[in-house]
Amino acid sequence: MNRTDRLYALVEDLRAIAPRCRSARELAKRFEVSVRTIERDITALQESGVPIYAEAGRKGGYAIDKKMSLPPLNFTPAEAVAIAVALSQAGDQPFGRQARSALRKVVAAMPGSEGDLARELARRVQLVHHPPEPGSPEVRPLGGEGISRAIEEALLRRRVLRLEYADAKGALTSRDVEPGVFLGGRGGFWYLVAWCRLRDDVRVFRLDRIAAATVTAERSPDRPLEGFAADVPNMIVDTAVLD
Repeated sequence: MNRTDRLYALVEDLRAIAPRCRSARELAKRFEVSVRTIERDITALQESGVPIYAEAGRKGGYAIDKKMSLPPLNFTPAEAVAIAVALSQAGDQPFGRQARSALRKVVAAMPGSEGDLARELARRVQLVHHPPEPGSPEVRPLGGEGISRAIEEALLRRRVLRLEYADAKGALTSRDVEPGVFLGGRGGFWYLVAWCRLRDDVRVFRLDRIAAATVTAERSPDRPLEGFAADVPNMIVDTAVLD
């Protein structure tokens, strides 16, 4: 984990247990770094305005202002476990890291007894993952390390992406693209539908064929979402529902 990711994860970890605290030693073990590194990270977060404070004493440690934590939620233990089961079945999907972070916040914000019941129930739910059938190709839906995260960032910040993309024969081309839609296929693959400046048209990029993805500083022009419709075999076209 690089330092930027660790700083983000530290805030999320402290926010999930607020108003309780966690010691520097516990955090160091959790993030597999030294206590001194944790202390430097906490100082950097405090200097950037994150409301983290230290509690003295044998059971003390670092805590974050409870205003940054969620109030108690009316999720039942069964509902929380249902979310966990859905996430575990989804595997390594786009925005999976953020989804798991959101689940931790939900469970941490539940009233104490309900959160304990959810954790106990979760321990009693086990999932069997079937191995791929003999002779079936290995599925790498999200491509190389950091590819999915770069696309997530480009979509969120509306930025142009620079791709190194391999065609079906393995030939690499460099493309500047304007990201439009993340699509999931039933075969386990994920695709980016984007406006390709090299081809001057909408193109579909399979994530496991993207060798590199860099988020540029250039903002993507506004294009109607309907313009990114694409004919991809066995496509899942359900939209994420937020309410």
